[in-house]
Amino acid sequence: MRLWSVHPQYLDLKGLSGVWREALLARAVLEGKTKGYLHHPQLERFKAYSNPLTAINAYLYYVWLESNRRGYRFDVAKLASNADTLSEKIIPVTRGQVQYEWQHLLHKVQMRDADWYSRIQPVSSSEVLLHPVFYLIEGNIEGWERVKDIGSPTE
Repeated sequence: MRLWSVHPQYLDLKGLSGVWREALLARAVLEGKTKGYLHHPQLERFKAYSNPLTAINAYLYYVWLESNRRGYRFDVAKLASNADTLSEKIIPVTRGQVQYEWQHLLHKVQMRDADWYSRIQPVSSSEVLLHPVFYLIEGNIEGWERVKDIGSPTE
């Protein structure tokens, strides 16, 4: 499960559709509708928010907005009825986490979609926009992250 902290505008089609499915799964976990993924580390920051369902529904809403902007047909019926009224910037994310995720995303996209990679690669990790539910704080990679040696994307 990967619930990206970076703005969905940077995700290629595979990444965008993947995060949509994974956020729907995350919501099912938070609603107690599944037995799997109960302790998945990606859910920690949503669980730490005062209302985890509000947080994941807001997350889903902004993924849906990006899919809609691109002309994709993600099922709007899967959004909570009040998803569009939920607050932005409700969950902190560390600068180190954003930098790690940006490199991780670049690495994935470089391998699967060269055209998309060429569009997002010029953005530096210090310039990358965050998913609207997150706000930036100082710090290293989050403790819940399962760090992998992703290397640096090359041209």
